[in-house]
Amino acid sequence: MPLPPSRTPFRTALAVVALGCALTACGGGTQPGRPAAAPSAQGGVSSPAAPSPSPSAVPTLPPGPDGATPVFSHGRRDGAKRVALTFDADMTADQGPRAARGERFDNPGLIATLRQLKVPATVFMTGRWAEQYPDQARAIGADPLFEVANHSYSHHAFTQPCYGLPAVPHGTAVTDVQRAFDAFRRAGVEHVVPYFRFPGGCHDAAMLKELAPAKVTAVQWDVVSGDAFAKHAGPVADQVLSQVKPGSVVVMHCTRSAAPTTEEAVRRVVPELRARGYELVRVSDLLARP
Repeated sequence: MPLPPSRTPFRTALAVVALGCALTACGGGTQPGRPAAAPSAQGGVSSPAAPSPSPSAVPTLPPGPDGATPVFSHGRRDGAKRVALTFDADMTADQGPRAARGERFDNPGLIATLRQLKVPATVFMTGRWAEQYPDQARAIGADPLFEVANHSYSHHAFTQPCYGLPAVPHGTAVTDVQRAFDAFRRAGVEHVVPYFRFPGGCHDAAMLKELAPAKVTAVQWDVVSGDAFAKHAGPVADQVLSQVKPGSVVVMHCTRSAAPTTEEAVRRVVPELRARGYELVRVSDLLARP
C-alpha cells in the first residue's frame, strides 16, 4: 500500500499491529502438483498457472543508492492487468505459549481455497511460524502455485516506532532475516524467494542500508485489504476491489485467530478481479516484467 517512504501503515489495522501484530499464517497440506486450468474472466478456462521459477531465475531489483536494499511496492501501471495477492504469515517469537494453549496461527482453509481457485500467491512467512508449522510450511513451499518469502524470524520492528512492536536489537537485522531463511531450510521449504517484507512495513533509509548484506528485495504493497481483525468479509473485499490497479501488490493475512474473514473475502475478490480482466500472479511474476 502507498506509504510514506519510511513507513507503510496498515491503514485499517493500525490498532491491530499495536496489539502485538498477531497476524498469522497460512497452512495446508495437499500434495503439490501442477495446478489445473483456472476460470477465465469470460467463464471459460485459461491456461494453467505457470510453474514456479527456479531460484536462479527469480527476478530481483538492483541495489539502491550506496548499495541499499531495493524496495518494490507495485508493478507497471501501463502494462498487462496483473495483480499479486500476498499473505503475511505472521507469528512473533514470543507467541509459542499461546500456540501451546490452542490458539491457531495457521489457516489451512484459506490455502485450500487458493488452491481450489487456482490462485498463485506469495506467502511472506516468519521463521517462527515455519518452526511452529513445519509440515504446512513445507507443503506451501512445494506447491507450484506459491512462493515463500521472508517476513523476518521474530516479527519484531526493524525501526521504531512501529505500532507497538518490540524492536529487533540494534545491529541484528541481517541476523534476524538469515535466521528465518535457516528456519525455512530446516523445515524443508522449497521455492524460497529472496524477497523480504518488513514487519508492520516499518523501515527507513538507515535500515535499508543495514540490511544490504542480506541481498534481498524488500517488498511492500500498494493495496491494503484491511482484513486484520475484520469482523465481516464484505468490507475487506470492497476495500481491495476499490484500490486495485494494474501491477498492484495486495497485502492480506492468513490466520484463524487474527484475520478470520480473509478466506471469505478471497472468495469474493478473486472472481471479481478475473471478471474485470485481471490475471492473478506472484510477486516474482510482477518483478519479471520489464
